[in-house]
Amino acid sequence: MKKWLMLGGAVLTEVSATLALKAAMETPGWYVLVVVGYISAFGLLTICLRLGMSISVAYGAWGAGGVTTTALLSALIFDETLTWLMGLGMMFILAGVVTVELGSQNAKRLQQAKDAQ
Repeated sequence: MKKWLMLGGAVLTEVSATLALKAAMETPGWYVLVVVGYISAFGLLTICLRLGMSISVAYGAWGAGGVTTTALLSALIFDETLTWLMGLGMMFILAGVVTVELGSQNAKRLQQAKDAQ
């Protein structure tokens, strides 16, 4: 459970940094949050991996969570366009991450069964 909390933190800090990057175009002071956010995101992602999450699941979920959250929040905060096709793409991204996670769990079960023999 802790690794998923760390991953959630990595997504939130990365999204914050990305949104701050957009805001920094008008107000350069936001660059502080950009730097702190990206450093924090990579640090939390590293902790996730050290806690045993596979890189494929961690990076896939981090990327998917970041893309979808950034798109949704940028539409709300910066009034950027969000179309049904973009929404469909985000659904495909999330479905892909779920598929990778299910495949990872299956691979772990197979490895455990193999090790038990």
